[in-house]
Amino acid sequence: MTIKKMLAALLALTMLFALTACGSGSETTAPAPAADASASDTTAPAADDTVYQIGICQLVQHVALDAATQGFEDALTELLGAEHVAFDLENASGDSANCPTICNQFVSNGVDLILANATSPLQSAAAATNQIPILGTSVTDYATALDLSDWNGVTGTNISGTSDLAPLDQQAAMLHELFPDAKNIGLLYCSAEPNSIYQVKVITEYLEGYGYTVHEYSFADSNDVASVAASACDDSDVLYIPTDNTAASCTEAINNVALPAGVPIVAGEEGICSGCGVATLSISYYDLGYATGKMAYEVLVNGADITAMAVQYAPNVTYKYNAANCDALGITVPENYEAIG
Repeated sequence: MTIKKMLAALLALTMLFALTACGSGSETTAPAPAADASASDTTAPAADDTVYQIGICQLVQHVALDAATQGFEDALTELLGAEHVAFDLENASGDSANCPTICNQFVSNGVDLILANATSPLQSAAAATNQIPILGTSVTDYATALDLSDWNGVTGTNISGTSDLAPLDQQAAMLHELFPDAKNIGLLYCSAEPNSIYQVKVITEYLEGYGYTVHEYSFADSNDVASVAASACDDSDVLYIPTDNTAASCTEAINNVALPAGVPIVAGEEGICSGCGVATLSISYYDLGYATGKMAYEVLVNGADITAMAVQYAPNVTYKYNAANCDALGITVPENYEAIG
């Protein structure tokens, strides 16, 4: 073999060896590209495309319940991101008979959580499902609403939430501070609302403890609010209205009777006071709804056990007054009262 042929053969063998070595390395030891490594780290919660479906049953449209719903929606929207939550807000228009239909539809739609805004929606949601988490808000007393005995603050079921109960002993004390010389106190409320019946029963004991004579004046619905309010004004020095949803939606009718009659009204919440009252020991319904939204986040995202979640109460109360009605009736409130804006 000539030298030239030997060199050519040697070159061919060298090239063959190089190709074989490259093929072996690419199958066993090639590192993953940096781009692929970073892509594998994108499965974080921020990239989750989950959209939580929330059904909201609100009994009636008025200032307090509207504020609670808004606070709830704002809290969940901030915590989840607007793209991860969808709200189906249904209003029962003040008719409790509409609540079961609304809640049953939520169950049929397979919502992830139900917000029951007021007592009747809570009762209807409880009857509709024992599986879907239910949070109440603007509910005065859960034991009364759900017919629970030995109440310890936890339902032990798929239900929890927040209560709008302001301290009734302090409300009675407020009334006595403002009207120490009054004799007859009329309690004006809707007989169809268990939350109102509960409050009337409790505050009656406190008011009688101050020496007042207390009478109840109940109306069945909005149709007889004005006539019952007129009877109450005829026989009372002062009226007290609890956190009653029907009364809250009829404050103009009540004010049109009580103000000309010169009978002041102490209210259980700010919305009623703003419409027809002179003073209230107020909670923030927006803050109450916001707290409920935070509870919903814990249930939906962090897996909190709703059966063990204690019902929460408003942390703060504020003395407030209706300046226009106080001026009209010649009432001066103490300096620690804030004017309703």
